[in-house]
Amino acid sequence: MKNFKITHRHLDAFDVLELTGELDAHTAAQLEQSLQQLIHQKNHRIIVNFSDLNYIASAGLGVFMAYIEDVRELGGDIKLTNMNDKVYNVFDLLGFPTLYDILEDEEAAMQKFNSHTK
Repeated sequence: MKNFKITHRHLDAFDVLELTGELDAHTAAQLEQSLQQLIHQKNHRIIVNFSDLNYIASAGLGVFMAYIEDVRELGGDIKLTNMNDKVYNVFDLLGFPTLYDILEDEEAAMQKFNSHTK
């Protein structure tokens, strides 16, 4: 099994989580902890960059579903970016594009956030 890593960085008024490796039942708790921490800190403009994520299982998808309402209740959102075709197809198969903004890159996500605050 490949390693999973989350890198957190601030980008202007946004929190970016960069996912690397494989997000599955064994690693989903790491993502859950990162999202809980951001919500607790009232950081609710979250961009998740998937450029280095090779695989996502249903447990990883479940984490996104578990926290999206909490983030939106704070007036924020979770924008998903930089997905390869394999990862996007999993999200698409389960109807995520109707629930989340899935964007090409972080710049597009920031623009989408900013267009909603004007």
